[in-house]
Amino acid sequence: MESEDDSILRLRSRAIPTMPTFPDLKSSLDGELSPGKGQQSSEDNHITSNGRIEVERVISKKLQLKKKAEHLKSDLMRQFDTQVNDFMDSLIEESTSLEPAPVPAVFSPPMSDKERSKLRHFRPPHGEGKLFVSRRSLLDELFEVNHIRTIYHMFIALLILFILSTLVVDFIDEGRLVLEFDLLVYAFGQFPLVVCTWICMFLSVLFIPYTLFYLWAQSHSGSHSHLRLYSLLFGTLFLLYQALGLGFLPTYTVVTNSFPPASCFIIILEQVRLMMKAHSFVRENVPRVLAWCKEKNGPGPVVPQVSQYLYFLFAPTLIYRDKYPRNPVIRWGYVVSKLLQVLGCLFYAYYVFVRLCIPQFRSISLQLFDLRAMVLCVFNSILPGVLILFLGFFAFLHCWLNAFAEMLRFADRMFYKDWWNSTSFANYYRTWNVVVHDWLYYYVYRDFLWMSQKRCRPAAMLFVFTVSAVVHEYILAICFGFFYPVLFCLFMCFGMMFNFILHDKRKGPIWNIIMWTSLFLGQGVIICLYSQEWYAQRYCPLKEPSFFELLKPRSWSCERPDDRL
Repeated sequence: MESEDDSILRLRSRAIPTMPTFPDLKSSLDGELSPGKGQQSSEDNHITSNGRIEVERVISKKLQLKKKAEHLKSDLMRQFDTQVNDFMDSLIEESTSLEPAPVPAVFSPPMSDKERSKLRHFRPPHGEGKLFVSRRSLLDELFEVNHIRTIYHMFIALLILFILSTLVVDFIDEGRLVLEFDLLVYAFGQFPLVVCTWICMFLSVLFIPYTLFYLWAQSHSGSHSHLRLYSLLFGTLFLLYQALGLGFLPTYTVVTNSFPPASCFIIILEQVRLMMKAHSFVRENVPRVLAWCKEKNGPGPVVPQVSQYLYFLFAPTLIYRDKYPRNPVIRWGYVVSKLLQVLGCLFYAYYVFVRLCIPQFRSISLQLFDLRAMVLCVFNSILPGVLILFLGFFAFLHCWLNAFAEMLRFADRMFYKDWWNSTSFANYYRTWNVVVHDWLYYYVYRDFLWMSQKRCRPAAMLFVFTVSAVVHEYILAICFGFFYPVLFCLFMCFGMMFNFILHDKRKGPIWNIIMWTSLFLGQGVIICLYSQEWYAQRYCPLKEPSFFELLKPRSWSCERPDDRL
């Protein structure tokens, strides 16, 4: 009785001469076949043995090819999904800077008149401008991935270690747990006066710019003569309010009352924010009134309602629109979580200063300035500098702005982009803080090009860097109480140089590494120099300072005697 394997092989060997799919077997067998019966029987065993070997080889090859095809299919599908996702992300980003065009009906059904009217409210009121669309913040999407959320958990674990180390050291030194948070109490001192100052600033911004614009628009709606004189009058009043009412008075209040750093930052940052919002409101609505005066296509010029302007003052954007895309509901749990994360970042920064900065700079500030101490100080300051950078970004640009956006149902949450993937400083400047970048791009860069008739693009870019550097240095000088233009020099020298050297044509991982290295080093320089100057101002006060001595960094010549320790 034949075994099952022999029967299968015999059947396969008999079918081989007639199979068209194995040309090698067919050609070899055709040369051996003859019409003789005896010769046929003698060749049968030879064909069977050869066929068994060839069939097994072909089957093994087929199995290998099938496995390779399956692997190739999975790789292709994975690459295809990645490419499609990248394409869709870039398409969404580009759509925010392009004027929306009508979409063919083949891709989407035609919009109704109501939908078109609703979409028109989100378009720029004049010319080309920022288009607001409904989208989530990037970190909210990334935190849905377990791998990215693990990095967030690592930072929480580091905060826990900071807390434990502080508690253990205080317990060893004092013999008890010290939970006084003296640094936070000092930094946010005079808080009731801070609240009163902010209320006065906000009420002035709410009424004065809107009233001036409303009166100017009404002067253009009637048959008044001397319209240019009215424009000059109201424009001068608005500039005087920006310079004196919103510029000088809050700064004077901060300086005369000697606000501590954190309280000072609240007032000065709000001062800058409200000035930028007032400028945006006037800049976006004046062309609408002028366009109405030219065309006369309605009963009167379009003047925004007070409620629209009030919403804009609280909205997490610096670009004015009559309406923004809105979410249907408010997720109060999301708001509470973001505000708690802001509070957590505040305590995180407290422990970074207490454990990494204050012990180091108290000892460094006791010695004269020298090159070796400076190099060691910069590299020792990189870690706290990077942590402060991450905390500031996460607390303000992600948590704080998302909390207010959720409370206002503001749907466009693109407050930043993937700046950590930047391979150039030009892209980093565009993606780090999209809210401020949009204001600088539309109201400084593009207006400068418009006034120069697009003939001085490098000068426009230099002007943007200068404005940004001056404002940053103004904030630090007022809040720290001394003038030490470290950040201004980094912006105007290294920032401009890297902007042209590390431009958008630089691609690849090596440029991202260079960008991060430069960013880390810059943070170390900022933390080191400003901290040294802060302690030098306290250790070596000037009795009768001259103007030159106020401009000279105190840390270059200050040496605290040992008996004053």
